[in-house]
Parts: sequence; C-alpha cells; structure tokens
Amino acid sequence: MVDFFNNTFSQIVGVVLFLMMLPALWRVWIGPTAIDRILGVNVIGTKTAVLLVIIGSIFEQVEMFVDFALAYALLNFIGSLAASRFLHKMPASAGQTEPGEELK
Repeated sequence: MVDFFNNTFSQIVGVVLFLMMLPALWRVWIGPTAIDRILGVNVIGTKTAVLLVIIGSIFEQVEMFVDFALAYALLNFIGSLAASRFLHKMPASAGQTEPGEELK
C-alpha cells in the first residue's frame, strides 16, 4: 500500500514538473533574444534531468537513472557553454530579432 502511494506521488510530481517546462518552452519559442532561448533550453534540460531521477524512482532503479541524469545534465551544461561562447563572439545585433520577424 505504501509503494502505491509513493509511486502515485512520484507520477504526480513528474507531471507537475513537466507542466513547469511549458513556460520555458514558451520562452524558447518567443525569445526575443538568443540568450533568452539558451536559458529556456537550459531550464528544460535541468528539469529533464530531474524527471529522469523521478522515472528511476518509479521503476525502482534509481542508480541507473541517476547516471543517465548526470550525463544528460553534463551535456546540457556543455551545450549551454558552447552556445554562449558562440554568441559571445558574434556581433551584438546577430542574436536579436524584431517583433514579428521570423528566425531563418
């Protein structure tokens, strides 16, 4: 009985965490600057790493999923650094778009 409530709680937390990704996805979609988009993707990646640990607790294999979460978080961090370094070397106006203008 306790396992059922623990599993249900983990599922509810996972769904709530997934719903908390939607504002970050909105920030990635809308922007307006490239830095906003990078931060939005970074937030989604961090929440995904936490979701992996929650999935591990549901399947009762936390050790394996923690390894996956750490690897994913490391790739997310390195990707954010690479994108930030790339944007740092670009001209100041290259990452910005006008309202209503689409990215190409």
